[in-house]
Amino acid sequence: MNRVKNFTLVDDDDVFVFLTTKAIEKTNLVDLIKVFGNGLEAIEFLWENKDNMSALPEIILLDLSMPIMDGWQFLEEFTKLNPKIGKKITIVICSSSISPDDVMRAKSISEVSDYVIKPVTKDKLIDLINGL
Repeated sequence: MNRVKNFTLVDDDDVFVFLTTKAIEKTNLVDLIKVFGNGLEAIEFLWENKDNMSALPEIILLDLSMPIMDGWQFLEEFTKLNPKIGKKITIVICSSSISPDDVMRAKSISEVSDYVIKPVTKDKLIDLINGL
C-alpha cells in the first residue's frame, strides 16, 4: 500500500472536514493532514512552499463551493503555479454537486485527477491513495 506524507483538505464545511479527517486517519496511510477553509489559504500555502517539496501535499481533496476563493478559482491559480512546482500533486474534486456540467468541467482540467461526490468513504480514500 502507498503511504502519503502530506494530505491536504480544502473545504469550508466543518462537519465534512471532521468526518473526512477521521476517515483519512482510519486508513493509517497518511502522516500529516492539512486543512484549509478556502482556496485562497491553500493556494497561498502552495506558493509559499513551492520550493519546499517536503511541505507540499501529494494529494489535495478540493471542494468547489467555498467562500473567498472557490474550487474553480483555486484551480485557475493552481494551473499557473503547477509548472513551478517540482512535485506531482494529485487534485481530487470532492463536491456535493452532482451536476454533469461540473463533472465535465472538472474532467476538462488536466490537473484534476478525479471527481468524487460527497461524502467520501474510507474505502474511496484508500483507492485514491493507492492510485497515486
